[in-house]
Parts: sequence; structure tokens; C-alpha cells
Amino acid sequence: MYRALFLAVLLGATAARAEAPRVVADIAPVHSLAAQVMDGVATPTLLLPQGADPHSFQMRPSQVRHLSGADLVIWVGRDMTPWLERALTGTGDAASLSLLTVKGTHLRKGDQSHDHDHGDDHNDDHDSTPQDGARVDPHAWLSPENAAIWLLAIADELAALDPENAQTYQKNAAQARANLIQMDHEIQQILAPLRTVGFVLYHDAYGYFTEHYQLNALGTVRESDAAPPSAARLRQITDLIAAGKVACAFAEVFQDEQVMATLVEGTPAKLGLLDPSGATLPPGVDHYDALLRGQSKAFLDCLSP
Repeated sequence: MYRALFLAVLLGATAARAEAPRVVADIAPVHSLAAQVMDGVATPTLLLPQGADPHSFQMRPSQVRHLSGADLVIWVGRDMTPWLERALTGTGDAASLSLLTVKGTHLRKGDQSHDHDHGDDHNDDHDSTPQDGARVDPHAWLSPENAAIWLLAIADELAALDPENAQTYQKNAAQARANLIQMDHEIQQILAPLRTVGFVLYHDAYGYFTEHYQLNALGTVRESDAAPPSAARLRQITDLIAAGKVACAFAEVFQDEQVMATLVEGTPAKLGLLDPSGATLPPGVDHYDALLRGQSKAFLDCLSP
């Protein structure tokens, strides 16, 4: 009897040690990176539903419970979801990985789309602090270089929490990085012929992508995530289109597409559609690759003659 009880306790302790960390990721692209690293061990929980506005989201009780029960919360950072920073202070002992603060992450200043010199907008050594103390552009997942760095950071964080599966996390991260580098090379080749073609955007969410692939963003309609288009900015964009400098005006999913449609009406400029966080894509392991490939296809379709 005592032997059976001892074995039961021993097996229970072993099972407890083998249980994978409960991981929560804020948005689908981050969730996808975490899912790639955790593949074969466990599946992270996605906090925000697809299509939700990450800047001003109001959590439901079930989502609060996910945070409270998490061992690790992986999130972009307070510049993207300031409400989540406040929520994390009340979630107990959960570890937190803010990706914008990961060493080596390239950060850019917000609303740089009017700057045409790609080389002046970021540090050559990928310093994690934007120049001039300006507001950080939080859409940093659209840089494949950042994603490659974050895969390793996620693996390191998980390995520290779950040493028994550390080798799997590291192996998965290395494979995901290799796949990402290959995809990045393919996208570079696809978009290289379009680097001089001008376009305008609905809002300043794509700088990491357009700078990385050296695309020619001429301006944005919305000057910030919180502000509606100003009359001055609309005139500026209208003048660019009238001058024939704009090949495409990109609207954005779940935003006011009619604004961009009106700007190009009666002009040679085409209307495109972008999805910066993959809100129309299913979440999961394949989400991040599908997001970057979808972005590249949208630029290719609209900017090609």
C-alpha cells in the first residue's frame, strides 16, 4: 500500500514537472512566433481575437483569466497595448516578455512615411532605442529581422521556464529562423523591381516592412493611430496623386476603405488593400509566414505596371 502511494506521488510530481508553461500571446503575429517555438510541446493562447483593435482593447473576464493563469505573457509592448501593461501588474507571478525591449530589436520612430531617405530612419547597429527620443512605431513584427531575433528570445525565455523541453524550443527556433531567412530572400527578389514605385498608405503601420524591402512610401493619410485624417494631410496626398507620383493607394482591412477609394477615383492610381496584423488570416504556426507573404503579394499586385 505504501509502495503504491509512493509511486503515485512520484508519478504526480513527474507529471507536474513535465507540464509545459502556459503561454499567452497578445496578437496573432506574436502568437504565431510563439507557436512555432512551442511546436510539439504545447500551444500558446491568443489573447486578442482577430480583427480587434490592439490599441484600445477591452478584455473580457475569460481573457483576464487567461492572463491570471499564464506562466508567460509574450506581447509587443506598451507602445502597442498600454492597457495590457496595466493588466499585467495584477496577474500575479506570470513572467512577461515585451518584444520591443528585446536586445537587438530595430525600432523606428512613428509616422516617418513622409521621409523618403530610408537610410536616415534607423540605426545601422539596430539599437533598440529610436533616435531623438521620438514615439516608437510599435508595428515592429513587420520586420523579418526583428522576428528572427524574437524567435530566439522566446526560445530562451521558454527554456528557462521549462528546462525539460529546452532542446525542443531551441531546435524549433533555429528551424523557424532558417525558414524565415529563406522567405525573406524570396520576398526581396519579388519586390526589388518595385523599389522606385511610389505609393501612399492609410496609416503609418508599415514602416518596418517598407524600409526593410526599400519600398517608396510617399505618405500616409492618418498621421497617428488615434487621429482622423487632417484636411492638410488629405490635400498633401491628393497633390501627390494629381502629380502622377502615386501608383497605388493602400487601404487597410477593417478601416475606412472608402477614404482611399475616393482619393484615387478618376486617377491612374490603383487601390490596394493591406492587413498589417493578419486580421483576416487564421492564427497558428503558419500565420506569420502567411502575413509576410500576403503583404508582399499586395504590394506586388498594386505596384506592378
